[in-house]
Amino acid sequence: MSMERPNRRGFLTVGALAGVGISLADFFRAEEAQAAKKHYDFIPAKAKSVIHIYLPGGMAHQETFDPKPLAPLEYRGDLKAINTKVTGSQFSELLPKTADVADKIAVIRSMTHGEAAHERGTHNMFTGYKPSPALNYPSMGSVVSHEYGPRQNLPPYVCIPNQPNEFAGNGYLSSSFAPFSLGSDPASGGFQVRDLSLPNGVDDARFARRRTALEAVNDYFAKKEKSDALKAMDTFYERAYSLVASKDAREAFNINAEPEKLRDEYGRNEAGQRFLMARRLVGAGVRFVSLTFGGWDMHAGITNAMKRQLPTFDQAYSALIRDLERSGMLNDTLVMVSSEFGRTPKINQTAGRDHWPKVFSVVLAGGGIKGGVHYGTSNATASEPEDNPIGPADLATTVYHQLGIIADKELMAPGDRPIEIVDGGEVIKALI
Repeated sequence: MSMERPNRRGFLTVGALAGVGISLADFFRAEEAQAAKKHYDFIPAKAKSVIHIYLPGGMAHQETFDPKPLAPLEYRGDLKAINTKVTGSQFSELLPKTADVADKIAVIRSMTHGEAAHERGTHNMFTGYKPSPALNYPSMGSVVSHEYGPRQNLPPYVCIPNQPNEFAGNGYLSSSFAPFSLGSDPASGGFQVRDLSLPNGVDDARFARRRTALEAVNDYFAKKEKSDALKAMDTFYERAYSLVASKDAREAFNINAEPEKLRDEYGRNEAGQRFLMARRLVGAGVRFVSLTFGGWDMHAGITNAMKRQLPTFDQAYSALIRDLERSGMLNDTLVMVSSEFGRTPKINQTAGRDHWPKVFSVVLAGGGIKGGVHYGTSNATASEPEDNPIGPADLATTVYHQLGIIADKELMAPGDRPIEIVDGGEVIKALI
């Protein structure tokens, strides 16, 4: 929590504060810490919201956004490459609709890190940090929640359908900055967000009385004990009440209000309805949406596995980009497609590809990101970056920059340890 430099009146009240546990030494320590804090220049936000589309398991760059048609068959695989709307650019043959919006997106083909295990690679991509046994880092969504807070009675950070992994959470930040999870899939029949409706027999008046009673209980415990868990719970209850009590906020989650034609355009499947829900939520005021789709850990039979999953992604993703552009939201909504790593350059003995963090692809669009751009390249066999390698810290720093967040700003971790939001990342200026 930020603390303003004390004035004379504040100094004169130190004696009073001592009665609630703040000593004179604590006062001067706080003053010294405040004086030592960095000065952070303001940067204008280009993006108001982020949609993070995460493809868990490790999406193969060769079968998607970085095909190698001139490589030997055992490297390039069975899928063909097709031209996109951008001259000289090619995607997989299974991404024809995305190829048609290539002028609206930016493809990073030189993403790289050193973590070949799923959990560690996932940590990198959600936090911008290498995993540490000493500290749990917050996800980008939780940092955005911490820095900006809620908008229009809506949770600032939402996961579709659920928080996908522990690294998508609040880390060392208060649990009040954890994501709100839908609890069910928008593509399922009878979709309903968990706990968003009043129970049977509870009308608005009874709901208000319950809130008054809850506030009395919270106040009692707050006076007895101080802890992050209690404060976070109080925050959650307050936000939950605002969400349930506000018709407009509840309506943000009503995917059935979308036109039938638009739902068909996205696709009546997991990818389509999750992507559409994400667009609906950022349109209503949610700042950061993380959604997952599919399973991309294709150690065997990668060609057929891609044929089963990639076309539905292609339809949903291209529809999302077009929908955002039609509605005028693409300029201030940053859409990121990522995975924990790529796949091995050479097809293995079971016709699949194994884990490969040395080089892979990430796709950005909107939110001030240039369209029709390809940044960085992999080498001829897609085994390592040929030029302009980009790490997770650089990617996270760029996303934060577009949101108007200074990436090397220090947040307070347990033990009063100042920790930079991202350590050592650089803004990828060629993308903005």
